[in-house]
Amino acid sequence: MDIVLFDLDGTVIDSTELIRESHRHAVRTVLGDELPDERLVANVGRPLIEQMRAFDPDRAEELLAVYREWNHANTGRLLRSYDGMEELLAELRHDGRRLGIVTSKSGPTVDLAWEVLPLSHHFDVVVSAETTGRHKPHPDPVHHALQHLDGHPERAVLVGDSPFDLRAGRAAGLTTVAVTWGFFDRAELEAEQPDHIVDTPAELRAVLAGP
Repeated sequence: MDIVLFDLDGTVIDSTELIRESHRHAVRTVLGDELPDERLVANVGRPLIEQMRAFDPDRAEELLAVYREWNHANTGRLLRSYDGMEELLAELRHDGRRLGIVTSKSGPTVDLAWEVLPLSHHFDVVVSAETTGRHKPHPDPVHHALQHLDGHPERAVLVGDSPFDLRAGRAAGLTTVAVTWGFFDRAELEAEQPDHIVDTPAELRAVLAGP
């Protein structure tokens, strides 16, 4: 594959604790509610305002503001890297692959993540929430990344940890690879029938090295 497009949260960067606890803080502060972890992260991968509407459509903007304040204040403390991920990105670049990020995260929040984990130099394009009018699971962000890279779907792969990633990649005609180290468990990923499911960056490297 000439082009590898990655989701960001739960795929390239380990933001699982940061996002889960940001959701918990917002829901507790605004709604006075305590939700189980699976409810808190059920919509991770969609734009943040849509995640907040799932908690309470009438107070989504307030939830969003509280979430962002806590999230930004705690990014440096809770954002982590995945073992082997930076080495994988460097190897793919060395092999001549073109790499991109397709995320529902806002551009400024992506920039904040890069300040903590400086990985942006590995990527030729970053598609964020502001880039397209429709977001994952719609294929528009994937199409945008391919157009920027002058690529073709049959020579590209989408790597992500959520059903929304896999649906967007499949709708755009890409090979899809699900990773199990993010927000969603294997059963949820298997239900999306991705082309591959991997448990480690080393397994991902083996898949991407194939024909």
